[in-house]
Amino acid sequence: MEKSITKEQLSELPLKHFEGNIDVVEDEQVVEEVITELEKCSVVGFDTETKPSFQKGKINQVALLQLSTSEKAYLFRLNKTGFHPSIIRILSNPEIIKIGVGIRDDLRGLNRMSAFNPAGFVEMQEHVKRVGIEDTSLKKLAGIVLNFRVSKRQRLSNWEAPHLSSGQILYAATDAWVALEIYNKLIEEFPKCEAQTI
Repeated sequence: MEKSITKEQLSELPLKHFEGNIDVVEDEQVVEEVITELEKCSVVGFDTETKPSFQKGKINQVALLQLSTSEKAYLFRLNKTGFHPSIIRILSNPEIIKIGVGIRDDLRGLNRMSAFNPAGFVEMQEHVKRVGIEDTSLKKLAGIVLNFRVSKRQRLSNWEAPHLSSGQILYAATDAWVALEIYNKLIEEFPKCEAQTI
């Protein structure tokens, strides 16, 4: 497996996105039910999205939390449901492994909404270094490990919009799913290199 990838090499790879089912959770009443479904999983992909702030010193709250299996992605619109106790429960459960790329800011943002102790998280930026990969952005890791590229076009869009666009929904689901796919592929390739949780 390559250690790094150039922009030119990356641009030649096919563009891919999540093709499974996507459940956008906007109703606080169904959060518990959806989390109960997710708690049957042993490993999920994890990411968050926040509306960008173009004002110095102004930080917006996390608007979206994504948890994904290989077949289904769950997008929790936290700006509509709030940071539900059952979501905190899964994020604090060391038995359910949450895989993400660059997760420290995500966890910091969630902790600002409600203080909790994250458990069972794997930071892929740390994990890939242990198998010799030097490029650690999600985009480059997808290229190196999975041989495809993902679009980052929606990253700075308005995640607090009344309705998310189909592009935003696909982007958000893909980000969490790709982190999980990178993890699964590396476990396959390097079975002895166990991921360490934070």
